[in-house]
Amino acid sequence: MPRRLHILYTIPNFNTAGSGKVVYDLANQLDPKRFKVSVVCNHGRGLFFKEIKALGLPIHIIPFTVPLRPYYTVFKRVQPFKYFLKAQSVDLVHSWHYSSDWSEALACQRARIPFVYTKKAMSWGTIHWKIRSYLSAFVITVNTQMKAFFPNKKQQELIPFGLDTTYYNKEIAKVAKTNATFKLITVANLVAVKNIELLLQAMHLLKHLPVQLDIVGDRQNDYVQTLKQLVIDLDLDTRVSFLGKHLDVRPLLAEADLYIIPSKQEGMPMALVEAMAMQLPVLGSNIPGIAYVLQDFPELLFSLFDANALATKIEMIYAMSGDEQQKLGAKLRRYCVKHFSIETFIKRHEDLYLNLVKQER
Repeated sequence: MPRRLHILYTIPNFNTAGSGKVVYDLANQLDPKRFKVSVVCNHGRGLFFKEIKALGLPIHIIPFTVPLRPYYTVFKRVQPFKYFLKAQSVDLVHSWHYSSDWSEALACQRARIPFVYTKKAMSWGTIHWKIRSYLSAFVITVNTQMKAFFPNKKQQELIPFGLDTTYYNKEIAKVAKTNATFKLITVANLVAVKNIELLLQAMHLLKHLPVQLDIVGDRQNDYVQTLKQLVIDLDLDTRVSFLGKHLDVRPLLAEADLYIIPSKQEGMPMALVEAMAMQLPVLGSNIPGIAYVLQDFPELLFSLFDANALATKIEMIYAMSGDEQQKLGAKLRRYCVKHFSIETFIKRHEDLYLNLVKQER
C-alpha cells in the first residue's frame, strides 16, 4: 500500500469560524487512505479550536511565520519551520493565512515542499502578495474577480468553498418560526469592513414596517460598541438585538425571514452560502465575493453605501407572499447544492494535492 501523503494546514487561529470551518471540512473529509492531515496554528484559543481538536488530528501550536524584516536575515529565521517540516515528513503545506506574509512559503521552498495558499480576501496591492504568489507552487482563488490578481501565474485555479448541505438544511434544524414580525438576520465577524451600520440605517428607514434585526457575532469589540451607540441614536433599541457568537447558527437562520450581508469586502462569504442552504431569502452588497455567490441572482444585490437601495430591497422581499418567499429560498438552496457542494470541494483539493506532490517527485 503506498504511503499516505502528509498534508499540513497552517492557519493563524480559530477565533473566527470562517476559515476554521473550511479547514475542519478538509481535515475531516480528505480520504484517510490516501492522506494524513495535521494542523499548525499560533494558539489554542477560539470557539472553533475545540471542534478541530475533537478530530483527533496532530495539532502543533508553533510559530510558522517570522517578521519579514530585516530581509538579510529572513533565510536564517525561517530555518526552524523548515526543520519542523522535514522532521514531520510533510509532503505539502496548504496555508490559510489571511496576510501577505511569505516567510512560510520561503521555508517550504527551502525544504523543497510544495506550498499552496488559498486567497481568501480581496486585499491586494503590496509587493509581498506578489512575492508570496511567486514562491507558491499553486494559488487557489475563491471568486472569479481574483484571477486578475495573478495575470502571470499559470499555477492557479478557482475552487469555491464547499458546504455540507446535509448539515445546513432547514428540515433538519426543526425550528418553527414563532415570531409574527418579519425578522432579518446577519452573521459576521463584527469588524468595520462588515458595514453593519448600513443595515442599521436601512432599518431606520423601515420604521413603518414590523421588521426586527438579529446581529450574530462578537459583542465585545470597539466596532460593536459603535454599532450599539448607533442603534440608540437611530431609536432602534426595541428592534435590534445583538446575540453574540454562536457556533451553530442553524436555529437562528431557521427562525429568520431574510439574511442580509452588507459587507464592503468579501472573498467568498460562507455565512451567505449557509443562509442560502437553509432556504432563506438573502440580500447582499454588490461587491466581488458576494456578487460571485449570487451571480445568477442579480436582483438580490444592492448598491454598496446606499441605505435607501437596501431598504427598497428589504421591502421587496417583505412584500412577497409566504409562498413566494419559500420558493425563492428553495431556489437558492438548489443553487448551493449544485455549485457549492462539499463533495466537489474535497475532490478538487485531493486531485490538486496528488498532482502537485507527483510533480515535485
